[in-house]
Amino acid sequence: MRISMRWRGGAVPLLALATVLAAALAAARVAMAARTAAAPPVRSVAAVDLARYSGRWYEIASFPMFFERHCVADVTADYEPAADGNLTVRNRCRTASGHDAASGRARVVPGHGNSRLEVSFFWPFEADYWILGLDPAYRWAVVGDPNRKYLWILARTPQLPAAQQEAALAVARAQGYDLTRLHMTPQTAAQPH
Repeated sequence: MRISMRWRGGAVPLLALATVLAAALAAARVAMAARTAAAPPVRSVAAVDLARYSGRWYEIASFPMFFERHCVADVTADYEPAADGNLTVRNRCRTASGHDAASGRARVVPGHGNSRLEVSFFWPFEADYWILGLDPAYRWAVVGDPNRKYLWILARTPQLPAAQQEAALAVARAQGYDLTRLHMTPQTAAQPH
C-alpha cells in the first residue's frame, strides 16, 4: 500500500517528502557548521590585574539581555576584591519606576591570568564572563562569553571618547561578535549610586 499526501494539487509520496526534509536539514547543518568554523574561537586577554579592574564600570553598550529588560539607563557594575581572591559584583540600573540592583560573586577560573571569571547572581548558576579586550590604562573593557551570546562594552566614565569606543568595538569585531545586535546604553550626568 502506498501512503501519500496531497500538496498543491498533486500527490507527494511520504518517502519523497522525508527525503526532501532530510536534505534541507542536512544543508542547514552544513551552513551552520561553516559559519561556526569561519568564526575564530573567542579568546580572553592574557592577564588582568583584579585590583586595577575593581571599582565602578559604566555600561556603554551591550547585547540586550533578559535580566536587564527593565533597565532604561545608567547601568553600572561595581567590582570589589573578596577575601578568597575572587570578586563581589553589584550591578545597578535606572528603571522606569526607580532603580534595580543585583549582587553576586565572580569566581576566577584558574589558568587564564584572571581574564576568565564565572559570575553568579543566583546560586548555583554561573555564567562565563571573559574579558576579551582591556585598555592598557583600564579605561575600557570588552566582556563576553565563548558562545558570543553576551557582550558588554564597559568604561570607567559614563561616556567613552570616540577613539576609545572604536578600539573596544574593533576588539569585539575581531572576536567574531555580530555588532548589529549591540545596543547603546544611555548614561545620564547624575549617577544616583
